[in-house]
Amino acid sequence: MSTRRHLPSISVAFLALAVSVSGTGFVLSSQQVAAQQAKSKFPDVPPNYWARPFIDSLAEKEIVTGYLDGTFRPKQAVDRDEFSAMIRQAFNRASVRKIPSGSYFKDVPKNYWAETPIQEAYETGFMNDFPGNEFRPKQPLTKAQALVVLMRGLNMDFNPPVVKTDQAAATPASPTPVNKRRIARNRLAFPLAATVLMQPLLPVVARLQPAAAPAPKSAKSVPPTTTKAATAPAKNSALDFLTSYYKDAEKLPKYAVEPVAAATKAKIVVNYPDPRVLNPNELLSRGSATALIHQALVNQGQIAPLPDKNTAKYIPNSPRR
Repeated sequence: MSTRRHLPSISVAFLALAVSVSGTGFVLSSQQVAAQQAKSKFPDVPPNYWARPFIDSLAEKEIVTGYLDGTFRPKQAVDRDEFSAMIRQAFNRASVRKIPSGSYFKDVPKNYWAETPIQEAYETGFMNDFPGNEFRPKQPLTKAQALVVLMRGLNMDFNPPVVKTDQAAATPASPTPVNKRRIARNRLAFPLAATVLMQPLLPVVARLQPAAAPAPKSAKSVPPTTTKAATAPAKNSALDFLTSYYKDAEKLPKYAVEPVAAATKAKIVVNYPDPRVLNPNELLSRGSATALIHQALVNQGQIAPLPDKNTAKYIPNSPRR
């Protein structure tokens, strides 16, 4: 897969910052720092908007961009083509399949603005197609669908299979050496056919030979010690897990239950205003899409978590009480 290429960023007037010179270098005054923090790159993302920290973080890294008029439109629904572009900017995953181009799909015209993002999001396994070789680029995504896309592309499962470790099977008893087995089977000094001719002599030989010493008493038989096989812990169903987190878990489409459970376990889900209400079937907004992608990048170790505690409260990290 080709390396990530940045989409053209929107030119925004740089913030003029006055600095005062101290003996150790340039230092911003507390008033200037506060003014800088209150200023958003996008005029339509107010300081108190819940997803503002996620948007600022990814905009700084050029993972998300605004529109030509300088706005971000955080409440606008995200279509499949736009989500493909966001995925392409955020993740650098290996291809799992190949298509000639995004216009391979009959509803994606050549030179379409998202032709390459669609191609790469499909090749890396995030996005899937529809019957009839359609991609449906202008179809809006629901929140549940977006989480399914992320979990599929990142190859994340809710409860990956645990390999059972049977110690007794893993450490079998030492096999009897081959030469010992041969000795045990060939106790006679002559070939078996020759003993037929010696039948009259065998009783005499037996009388002349000293009596064999009695076999020593065998030690008390001790049953072999085996280690009980380690079994996987009881598997909590994905739906039970989600019900312990969300008040509306039953609204999830069946196909999304395990992926959303995986996303919840990985702290990728972000719910506003109530962290315990998933709203899985609502259309995904640009603000929510940015928050989900941000948390996925945190999970993958690509960026640091946000230090904003006010934002963290929207990320459910334990079952509800």
